Amino acid sequence: MGQVMRDRVHEVGVGDARPPIKAMHGANIPLRGLYEISEILTAPTRLQITLGNVVNILSSFVQMRHGEMVIKEAAGELEIAATAGNKHAPQSDWRRFTPQAVVDRICATGRPLVIHDVSKSELFQADLQTALGGATTPVTFIGVPIEAEDEMLGTLSIDRIRDGAASVHCDEDVSLLTMVANLVGRTIRLHRILSTDRQRLFEEEGRAENSRDEKEARPARHSPVKIDGIIGESLALKQVLETAAVVARTNSTVLLRGESGTGKEFFAQAIHKLSPRSKKAFVKLNCAALPESVLESELFGHEKGAFTGAVAQRAGRFELANGGTLLLDEIGEISPAFQAKLLRVLQEGELERVGGTRTLTVDVRLICATNKDLETAVVNGEFRADLYYRINVVPIMLPPLRERPGDIPRLAKAFLDRFNSENHRELAFAPSALDLISQCYFPGNVRELENCVRRTATLARSSTIATSDFACQNSQCLSSLLWKGADRANDGNASDEFGRNRMPVESPLGARRTGASDGAAVPVNARGPSHPASGATGMRVTDGDRLIDAMQKAGWVQAKAGRILGLTPRQVGYALRRHGIEVKKF
Repeated sequence: MGQVMRDRVHEVGVGDARPPIKAMHGANIPLRGLYEISEILTAPTRLQITLGNVVNILSSFVQMRHGEMVIKEAAGELEIAATAGNKHAPQSDWRRFTPQAVVDRICATGRPLVIHDVSKSELFQADLQTALGGATTPVTFIGVPIEAEDEMLGTLSIDRIRDGAASVHCDEDVSLLTMVANLVGRTIRLHRILSTDRQRLFEEEGRAENSRDEKEARPARHSPVKIDGIIGESLALKQVLETAAVVARTNSTVLLRGESGTGKEFFAQAIHKLSPRSKKAFVKLNCAALPESVLESELFGHEKGAFTGAVAQRAGRFELANGGTLLLDEIGEISPAFQAKLLRVLQEGELERVGGTRTLTVDVRLICATNKDLETAVVNGEFRADLYYRINVVPIMLPPLRERPGDIPRLAKAFLDRFNSENHRELAFAPSALDLISQCYFPGNVRELENCVRRTATLARSSTIATSDFACQNSQCLSSLLWKGADRANDGNASDEFGRNRMPVESPLGARRTGASDGAAVPVNARGPSHPASGATGMRVTDGDRLIDAMQKAGWVQAKAGRILGLTPRQVGYALRRHGIEVKKF
């Protein structure tokens, strides 16, 4: 029988560069078998094919009739992985050759199982006919566990016709099969680790791709836009920022509209920074600050000798902004004659320098800003209708500070931090000071708020700014006097939000703090409840009746009353203390 095994091994090695098995000592046959099997296990093939090749070549080194490898799936179910020496397909039920009880015994004990005569074993009695395949001669069964890193992966087993010579080699076969099972176990574990890593990589790439798709498809309003220099969390401001972010991706002309001090220049810079032109120049010009003759030279440039003082050629703002963005602030203040000159540049993208004859072509993203009522100006013949339609492509209305509840404290702190940095101070607002300043009207909007903070910080007596430090508490608020003058000039009638005077008509001096001396101004949201532009935020602090009415409607819950009045709970509490109103408890 040993001669038969050596002859079969020699047949497998035909044509191989390695020495024939006949030339090797019999003790080296297991080593040659392990070498052959290791080459198969490291081949770049599918795991099922690799295990099938292992079982097939095993017959070259071990006397066997059938060979079988049963592997546990990831879910723990046993399945047939490979067979050899039978006519059934690998997909057949593995119990046809090895009873369930035998596999369970090997997996449970983790030790090899040798049965010299399966007909006398209780493990094979239930499936004796199936396992023996109808054979009447004695059959020997050898099975070993396949495991790796203390994990039971399955079994490797063979059976053969029992004879006297074969029984001598059982111990050697068990050793060889155990070593093969160890190699197979490590190979299976490696394949599963690689498969898991590959699956995880595919899933991560899929999630990343889906995230990119969702991010690209997500509307801009779901992604809050943060722009340096623009502070606030109010809904009105967020809507403007989101609109600016969308508009910035195009080259459309933008018309920024809003009251003086609402930050039109900051928003123009933000649109430029968010646009594809951000690496090019951002050029700005205040049209109201220059006479018509100088304005033409500033925008279009001039040739040497074009007029007295033109000692050299000079490029205009349109040329300087070529490829970038040009901001024309106070566009509503230019004369009708200059409006016609400007219209040609906006329509054709062409201009001539003052005193020149050569036509220049420019590529400029135009942003215009104004606090003027252009519609009324067009009706009155003060502004060309064709120029109005040309610049009013994408209008963006900037909200006044009174329509940004909750932003005043943030802005005040930011301005105070800037003041501290510039003057090496460490000032801070008392909570009551922030409550007080949050109720002011600020018709000059952010610009006036900054001036108020700087003035108060400059004159503050201590490191903590209190309510007594504000000019309005000491009858020294010049803005209040200006509001009062505007109120008298307009005879108490409300002006249009884009009216000519650009100033609130209701004087905050009309409300006096109880017990205050005559002339002591109280900071308020200046417009009264009857004003069309006034909401709940228009409540005066001194209006105790409205405060009590709101508290009664809210069941004396300050948070609910604040929502009715458009105030924060802290502001409501501050107003209650100032009026001496006792909160009722139920």
